[in-house]
Amino acid sequence: MKLGDGVEQAIHCVAALSGLSEGGVLSAAALAEFHGVSTSYLLKHLQALSGARLLETVPGPKGGYRLAKTPEEITLLDIVLAVEGPQPAFRCAEIRQRGPNPLPGRYFTKPCQINAAMLRAEKAYRAELARVTIADILADLHASDDGGIAARGCAFLELHERKTAR
Repeated sequence: MKLGDGVEQAIHCVAALSGLSEGGVLSAAALAEFHGVSTSYLLKHLQALSGARLLETVPGPKGGYRLAKTPEEITLLDIVLAVEGPQPAFRCAEIRQRGPNPLPGRYFTKPCQINAAMLRAEKAYRAELARVTIADILADLHASDDGGIAARGCAFLELHERKTAR
């Protein structure tokens, strides 16, 4: 299974936004700069996260994005579904019923075993993503950080965080 680049960008942006102070926001341009990605491409994913109510948007020249929920309430599955949509990765098109010399319908009364196996795998994959929160990711990061990652993030926020009322 291949997820789009937007999933990685969205997860990193949600993690970065978790470092904002009360009432703080970051612009899409600042988030794109911090991660070295295209602002226009990132905007699409930030809008999807806002539409899923994972992020709040603050309009205006001093506006930007901030978390709409706590890091403990946002799972990786929430982010993946916001960016990629809720459809399963595998979609059975019932090709077993096509081709020359098709068989009668009585051979296809049971669900396709390939589809069933793929849906079981998707269920396990989604369950694991639902188990992991942004807070979990951040806790793992902090446990392994010698201070360099935190210092980089703090320095960036110091320069780019915009203060607004909540």
